[in-house]
Amino acid sequence: MSDHNEQEFIITTAIDYANGEPHIGHVYEKILGDAIARYQRLAGRNVTFVMGTDEHGEKISKAAAKAGVTPQELVDDLSDRAFRGLWDRLEISYDAFIRTTEARHKKFVQGVLQKVYDTGDIYFAEYEGLYSVGAERYVTEKELVEGPDGVRRYPGDRDAPELRREANYFFRMEKYQDWLLEHLKANPGLIQPAGYRNEVLEMLSEPIGPLSISRPKSRVPWGIELPWDADHVTYVWFDALLSYLTPFVAGGRGAETVSGLAWHVIGKDILKPHAVFWPTMLKAAGLPVYRRLVVHSHILAEDGRKMGKSLGNAIDPQQLVSDFPVDAIRYTLLREASLGADSPYGEGILVSRLNSDLANDLGNLLSRTVSMIQKYRGGVLPAAHEPSERERAIEAAALALPGQILALVDDLKINMAIEAAMNFVRDLNRYIAESAPWNLAKSEDTARRLDTVLYTAAEGLRVASVCLEAVIPGKARELRAQLGLAGQTYALTGAWGLIPAGTRVPGGAILFPKPEPVKPAQETPSKPEKPARTRPTQEAAAVTQSAEHPSAEPQSSGHPAPSPSATPAETAPLISIDDFARIDLRVAEVIACEAVAKADKLLKLTVKLGEETRTVVSGIRKWYEPEALVGRKVILVANLKPAKLRGIESQGMILAAEDDAGNLDLVGLSLDLPSGTKVR
Repeated sequence: MSDHNEQEFIITTAIDYANGEPHIGHVYEKILGDAIARYQRLAGRNVTFVMGTDEHGEKISKAAAKAGVTPQELVDDLSDRAFRGLWDRLEISYDAFIRTTEARHKKFVQGVLQKVYDTGDIYFAEYEGLYSVGAERYVTEKELVEGPDGVRRYPGDRDAPELRREANYFFRMEKYQDWLLEHLKANPGLIQPAGYRNEVLEMLSEPIGPLSISRPKSRVPWGIELPWDADHVTYVWFDALLSYLTPFVAGGRGAETVSGLAWHVIGKDILKPHAVFWPTMLKAAGLPVYRRLVVHSHILAEDGRKMGKSLGNAIDPQQLVSDFPVDAIRYTLLREASLGADSPYGEGILVSRLNSDLANDLGNLLSRTVSMIQKYRGGVLPAAHEPSERERAIEAAALALPGQILALVDDLKINMAIEAAMNFVRDLNRYIAESAPWNLAKSEDTARRLDTVLYTAAEGLRVASVCLEAVIPGKARELRAQLGLAGQTYALTGAWGLIPAGTRVPGGAILFPKPEPVKPAQETPSKPEKPARTRPTQEAAAVTQSAEHPSAEPQSSGHPAPSPSATPAETAPLISIDDFARIDLRVAEVIACEAVAKADKLLKLTVKLGEETRTVVSGIRKWYEPEALVGRKVILVANLKPAKLRGIESQGMILAAEDDAGNLDLVGLSLDLPSGTKVR
């Protein structure tokens, strides 16, 4: 379902209930909504992104009383400091922020209530039923779930529902049930992913009844008064949902010009209010239904369990933002989470993606491109010359990529859109490895070819920065600044050759520094040296020598080279097939390589082993330039005991062969097998 034929795009995220600090689920939802909004802006659309805080209701009254403050003092602090403060740190690009305690919102809510009341769709009656304080609504027996203690509760509630009997005003929601059912059937893309649409269809297969839309002011004094009865305040959902339209109405627009355009991004736990309450409210008020309801699942702990303070596995968003780059958090949440299924997340997952995708793939591509332009062309980007078939293929991919990404975003496949951009980045890394500009730089005969390679890499990086900007906005700008494009913005459309030749390329700091290793608190000579840990998880590594001699610098790819005159029988006793089976040989792809400081023979390689990223230290610097190894497939002994070389934690060994003159040649492949493939 594509909306790109319309210039205006409106998107909202659920307004956050201001009775406590934000959690990682809040963070994911806001980053998701922000990424969609940014993609649409990059596509040239007029975007309005609405966020806010929900500040009325019984729970807020109770939370304020417990904290010894007034409800207004409580929501002022939480809205400004806890929520809006965090969104600003995460570079959430909202255009309007609504607080439900604002006068403009109160005026709009009372106007809609009066309109629906005047049509006869709101009536006064007494009702008895099970009331969930957590959800702030009456619930049915069918909605309750039995806990391990045998008590039936509404999902997410700490306490069992209360049996309440009181007189309230009710909205004739059931009047619009058949209409809503038909509307959903006629618009299959209205609620996405489709699994949540099916849940709503199931809800509508049974009577939905009326909706209580007021609370006695004597019991819940904190809310918006009904315009025709000051002794009652508005039910929090009838108040909160209208906040999506308040900024527009307060700005002078008619609600009918807005509600039919909106995308609402919400969590699955508030599906019913948004998929049943909200559409029927809109219909009763004479307003069109939203364009799309985007429903996301929950973020789980890294071990797959539900997060919770009592379980000790909850993530503190404020601490997370203090510990890691904002764009790394944004990237990893969007890359790892799936809308339709609960997704594990934690610092270990974050660090793994930060090291592999952001540091090794994107950051390394920028670093090597900038350094080669500075080294071979004095920091000035040369003009490209005659393109080869490879350059034409990269240009074609660059021209097609924005359209592919926007199509995936429209289908809410954000993680696939990110992967499409990163595949382009990885192909640029392979292109540099294939083109070997360090060899082209050795001869004037290949100077024009070198110019073309350098320009292609730089322009490819510009394209990648635009394709990833919705996800990593700060680092995308920083990347372009290092290419000499500070302050430049580009539309997410197919374009090539936009960096002018002659642009000075200043470079800069490492785009995504890897987390610093945390040294063990205490080391004793009598015990093997403990592997260093990155914060927050151990980075996989590979070594090229035995762990029993961690201080020795290897002479080759790992073990001391045998004498040239030695025969296999003298150096390698016969082993059984069982002995050989203990050696885990794998295909590994080199994705980054650099010289080890103050070690003439050592190179530090980052390799991919399937989904795993490792660091390899190898004594092959004499025979290989670091840039020449990137993109190359090698054979790795994957189960060698860990060791430390020049302070670098490692695990594994790269295989190499040696001729009679002592020259090394890395063992490679004739087929392009995937990294992680087992060698038999």
